[in-house]
Amino acid sequence: MTSSVPAVHLSNARLDRGGRTILRGLDLTVPRGSITAVLGPSGTGKSTLLAALTGELVPATGTVEVFGQPVPRNPRALLEMRKGIGVLLQGNGLLTDLSVAENVALPLRTHTSLPEPVLQRLVAMKLNAVGLRSAADLHPRELSGGMARRVALARALALDPPLMVYDEPLTGLDPIASGVIMSLIERLSRNLGLTSIIVSHHVRETLPIADQAVVIANGGIVFDGTPAALESSDDPLLRQFLHGQPDGPIPFESTRDQEVA
Repeated sequence: MTSSVPAVHLSNARLDRGGRTILRGLDLTVPRGSITAVLGPSGTGKSTLLAALTGELVPATGTVEVFGQPVPRNPRALLEMRKGIGVLLQGNGLLTDLSVAENVALPLRTHTSLPEPVLQRLVAMKLNAVGLRSAADLHPRELSGGMARRVALARALALDPPLMVYDEPLTGLDPIASGVIMSLIERLSRNLGLTSIIVSHHVRETLPIADQAVVIANGGIVFDGTPAALESSDDPLLRQFLHGQPDGPIPFESTRDQEVA
């Protein structure tokens, strides 16, 4: 795998759900080692795009490639590919009966045969990377929202995936916790050489750390470029989204109906 091969490449992809077309004509390249912000109003198809990247959703037409290879449809090959993609879910997905350390260890126990001392050392390293090594013996119910999100991040990093995907990582967090999470995402991405895709509608928090900005609205990609170019755009649709204007090319009434959960 050479550095010239993009981490993610979509070519003329159409994504359907429930017999409806959610996104069409998707052409997107995510360079390796970059941080890409996928922005857009709620309900416009951002999570549908993530489902195509992880193989949960097969494109109706076009292609979706990860590190130069089409997303496989064979279950065993798909599972192997997914080991290289870390996913941070909106709801964290922590198992309440397991301690913090046991939650982080779960992917390692499931997908490797590492000796226990090595596994425990890796868990400690991942928790240290998110600033929570001292919380190893706590349970999810004992954590704040920001701490739980960091534990979920440590778990997503457990297998050292080259590609990280964040689905609305700031949902439910206060401004301070949001700042901590975005700082962690940037630091880990840069220091570990990861490719990061952040799906969010939190524009002001996400754009400062991004190399590439993609805006999804009205059934497709309406912008793909640098954050600076996005913020300086005179396009009415982009201005409406960036400034939270209720009236404009993006109809508020229909955004919730455009995507099937």
